[in-house]
Formats: sequence, C-alpha cells, structure tokens
Amino acid sequence: MSIWLLLASGWLIAAVGMALLWFAVGRRNGGVVDVAWSFATGLLGVWFALNAGGWGPRQGLVAALAGIWGVRLGAYLWRRVAREPEDGRYQAMKAEWGDRASQRLFYFFQVQAFWAVMFAVPMLLAARFAHPAFTAGDVVGLLFWLAAIGGESLADRQLAAFRSDPARRGQVCREGLWRYSRHPNYFFEWIHWWAYAAIGIAAPWGWLTLAGPVLMYYFITRVTGIPPTEARALVSRGDAYRNYQRTTNAFFPGPPRA
Repeated sequence: MSIWLLLASGWLIAAVGMALLWFAVGRRNGGVVDVAWSFATGLLGVWFALNAGGWGPRQGLVAALAGIWGVRLGAYLWRRVAREPEDGRYQAMKAEWGDRASQRLFYFFQVQAFWAVMFAVPMLLAARFAHPAFTAGDVVGLLFWLAAIGGESLADRQLAAFRSDPARRGQVCREGLWRYSRHPNYFFEWIHWWAYAAIGIAAPWGWLTLAGPVLMYYFITRVTGIPPTEARALVSRGDAYRNYQRTTNAFFPGPPRA
C-alpha cells in the first residue's frame, strides 16, 4: 500500500471514529477526546508500521512500541475521565463558546483526528527503514521508549498515590519525580517521541521523524499541556503552587531551587 493511501485511509478512519465519539459521548464530556487521540494515534501507528513496506522485524518493533504506548496512555486517561468531572479545559471552552459549544466541539474532535494521523507519521517513517538488520538507532530508540514508558508510568503512580490521601487535598505533590519537575509525565511523554526519530532518522525522509518530538514539545509547553494545567493549579492551590513554580523546573528535571 502506498504511503499516501495509508495516510488518507488513516485520516478517514480517525475522522469517522471521532465523529461517532462526539455524537455518543463528546458533547457531554469533551475529555474523552484525549482518550480517543491516544488510542487512535497508537492504533494508526500499528497499522502504518505493519503496512510500511520496510524490513519486517523493524516493522514489528515499531508496531509494538506504538501499540503498547497508545493502549497504556489511553487506558490511563480513560480511568481518569470515567471517574472525575469533565476536565476544566473543556468546561472553560464550552463556557466561552456558549450556544455553539456542541458544534465547535465537533470541529475540535476532527482536528484531533488530523493530529492523530500526523503524530503517527514518525511511526510510519521509522517502520519504512528497509535496512535488513537491526542498527544502533533501533537500540537507542528502544532505550528511549523504555525510559519514557517507565518514567511516565512512575510519575502517574506517584501523583495518583499523593492524590489518594485525603489529608493532602489541596496540597502540591513534590514527591518522587515531581520534586525535580512540575510535569515529569509530560517530560517523559516527550522523550517517547524520540524513539521513532532514533529508529527512522537514517531512512528515506527520515528527518521528518523529528517532527514528532518538535511538535510534541510545542504542544506540551505552549498549547495544550503545561499552560492550562498550571492555570488550573494556580486557581486550586494558590500560593502553594506559586512557590512550587519558583523552586521547581517546569519541564526538564533539575534539582529544586532554594
């Protein structure tokens, strides 16, 4: 299958899936779009990898990395969406959009379908690398992936354990990885995208795999990740979170400042 047919069919499947999800659930809880994006990107990555036309074992490796990442992240987000109120980001968006909220949410879901395809492209390009043996890039990519999944899972567990203690309600988590970064989960999510760049950088058009970490860094630090998360934290935790901002790096881990 040609790369253009893969991309077009992937976009069509993602767009239809997002439309159905919007109709069934998304109008009531916009947070499900994050769950859907994770599953969609992972599943598209698997499908793209298995049909990439590269070296078979490398295609299988990339498919496994993409699939496990997507299922882990999607399942984690689903557990949070299912038991908590609608994410404050989507509540604010609906309030701002007013009577047109439902229609504009539909468009927002479709934008996420587009980005699911775009973020699956580095997976596709990595799997297209046809060199008939594993390379140092494959090993480095696997190490990036293991560090990312391990670090993000650990950060999620540490935060969940902190929030499960009623005595800590309203406090700021500074335990474990959260002592060194205000958003270690985002940091390790960003590390994940370097896995496909390492695997596919030597492939034809492999430089495009760098779009994964570059775009993810931009979205996390400037758009949908840190800015709205910290805005809500300042409202709910006030001066305690302002002090956390003064003493702890926002993204890259580092020693706490006095």
